[in-house]
Amino acid sequence: MNGTMRCMGVAAISIFFLLSTQSCKHDPFGIVVDIPGIDTGTNVIQDPCDPDSIYFENDVLPILVSNCAISGCHDPEEHEEGIILSSYEDVMNSDVIENGDPFDSEMIEKILDDDLDDRMPPPPNAPLSSDEVNILIAWIEQGALNNGCEDCDTAAITYSGTISPIINSYCLGCHSGSEPSGEIDLSTYGGVLDVAESGQLEGALNGYSGFTQMPFGSDPLPQCKIDQIVTWIESGSLNN
Repeated sequence: MNGTMRCMGVAAISIFFLLSTQSCKHDPFGIVVDIPGIDTGTNVIQDPCDPDSIYFENDVLPILVSNCAISGCHDPEEHEEGIILSSYEDVMNSDVIENGDPFDSEMIEKILDDDLDDRMPPPPNAPLSSDEVNILIAWIEQGALNNGCEDCDTAAITYSGTISPIINSYCLGCHSGSEPSGEIDLSTYGGVLDVAESGQLEGALNGYSGFTQMPFGSDPLPQCKIDQIVTWIESGSLNN
């Protein structure tokens, strides 16, 4: 498998409502962007989550959104080298997965490539963590299914234990660094608090009128995670 995945940008594991490093150019809150609906095929939702299973929606997609499907790389707008990694259907149509055989899959080959000219994400971006790589490998070994699970707890929500991990997984690819998209930096509690109190966070996650749906150009956040964020906001957006 020698196709090239030339631009898998990285930003911390972890589609939610806004993504990019310096290359992100979308305006996340002020302008409504018409993003065509993406058919992800048959999405099997399991309740509760099986600790021995890897789920595309819960585990894999956040990695791809934060590290690969950012603006200018493998997103629907730029689709570098014809590869789009914003949804399950896009991933499978990009022919970077050999079902059941991760080490013959172009995605894994590029991630593990020793040649820095070919490795994805390319330098100076940091490589994926070993945990992230293992998640992708296990998902392919388990059949590369379009699946997800619901194990939603909205009763014991904290910023540090619930909200910050969601932000890290789905947002920091765009909304961090020296030039965060839309001048919105979500790498700190203060930055998240600003968009929570203004209504921008809930509006963008739910795609309300007047807001661009986030994650930008990708599938919406799982409903459980949206519910957790809304519950946190309604409870006072505490730094706990």
